[in-house]
Amino acid sequence: MKYRAAIVGATGMVGQRFITLLHNHPWFEISALVASGRSAGRTYAQAVEGRWKMPVPIPDAVRDMVVMDSAQRERVAECADFIFCAVDMPKAEIRAMEEAFARLETPVVSNNSACRGVEDVPMLVPEINGAHTRVIEAQRKRLGTRRGFIACKPNCSIQGYVPALTPLRDFGLSKISVCTYQAVSGAGKTLETWPEMVDNVIPFIGGEEQKSEVEPLKIWGSVENGVIVPATSPIISAQCYRVPVSDGHMAAVSVSFDRKPSTRFIVAGNRSKAWPGSACPARRRSSSRCSARITARKPGWIAIWKTAWAFLWAACARTAFSIINSLASRTTRCAARLAARC
Repeated sequence: MKYRAAIVGATGMVGQRFITLLHNHPWFEISALVASGRSAGRTYAQAVEGRWKMPVPIPDAVRDMVVMDSAQRERVAECADFIFCAVDMPKAEIRAMEEAFARLETPVVSNNSACRGVEDVPMLVPEINGAHTRVIEAQRKRLGTRRGFIACKPNCSIQGYVPALTPLRDFGLSKISVCTYQAVSGAGKTLETWPEMVDNVIPFIGGEEQKSEVEPLKIWGSVENGVIVPATSPIISAQCYRVPVSDGHMAAVSVSFDRKPSTRFIVAGNRSKAWPGSACPARRRSSSRCSARITARKPGWIAIWKTAWAFLWAACARTAFSIINSLASRTTRCAARLAARC
């Protein structure tokens, strides 16, 4: 039996990506497409007419599905085992909406940044901080829920280099200087819809530098007394640029250590020590464009979160000081089977 997944923010670019990734997925079926009142009541094809940005056609399975209003939360919750959320709204409104869905006993897997800083909301890269799911119990107590909760993914620009640096923390990773070069898809646009970006570079992306400096510390933090306590090191300095590339972010990273690791260790990544038991095929392949569905053996929710990040590992440890992952901006392939196991 497949899990029913509702996509909140289905008409936006990230929502469209969710649709293409979940279409014909072996674990999930799209049970509801949800957007603002402007799109509600229309078929999905009508709602995204002239705004479909994916390189493939709208799947037939959702083309005639009627878009639901995100304000009708009880109705949405009845249609789904859990929710993928990717909306463009003020952060305070996003947090209120996600917590409302969670209180309706519907787990929320969020692509938004609104709840990433909440101390009892895990921000997961499973091979790194899967243990952070322990905090969900405390979150449920705060929300007054039995089944509902919120879990987030981190900022797309840090997904390429944080996994690569994680095995090196044992050497006293003390400072990180990172420059990210972020594609226009990260802004929910294409070069066709944003012609001002062609042959242009924007040297500042609002909020991105703060996220790049704060979010890795939460991922590297620990669960203490029902909250996630961020790591106190390394010191991170980030500069984030928007570049005229359609898809895929790049990061150039310089790091300082208390004890310098050997080149052999860096290239090897000491992966078996960093991520024991991971079966991600990307760690055994030369191509970073591995299919996340290949890992679908035992779809427990941790395994599914690992699947979501499969495309990251191929470029995890190629060089010490310039770590590049052109796929780090791609939307989560699939997310946690959270409702069943948490």
